[in-house]
Parts: sequence; C-alpha cells; structure tokens
Amino acid sequence: QAIDDDCNQTGQLLAAMLDWPQGTFASRVEVSEGSVRVEREVDGGLETLKLKLPAVLTADLRLNEPRYATLPNIM
Repeated sequence: QAIDDDCNQTGQLLAAMLDWPQGTFASRVEVSEGSVRVEREVDGGLETLKLKLPAVLTADLRLNEPRYATLPNIM
C-alpha cells in the first residue's frame, strides 16, 4: 500500500521519472524473456498489456489471494 492515500500516483510518477513503461492495477502478471504481460480490469472488461522490461507495475487487490490466519495461529 502506497503512501499517496491510494490515489495511484506513486507508481505512475516513478515510471515517468525513470522513463519506463508502466502497468497499473495489475490483476495478473506473466513474466517472459525480456517482457511482462499484464492483465488489468477496466470499465469495458479486461485489458492486456505487453511491456518491455524493466517496467513499473502496480497491483490490484485481485493479484494475489491473501492468507488468513487461523484462530490457533492467532492464539
């Protein structure tokens, strides 16, 4: 979670400063040789981007499934 009040500024500003490609709100990421394929949700459905590495990615909450602590582990 970024310090920009969840306004999605940090990743975009970093990509602009570094002059690197960016993929924001990534819900699926596949890395291949020299590139990365980023899938993200947009208003009309899904959008797939293919970016050259190095690149800046920001994550959507659907990128990973969180692990929930069980009650015995909490105690």
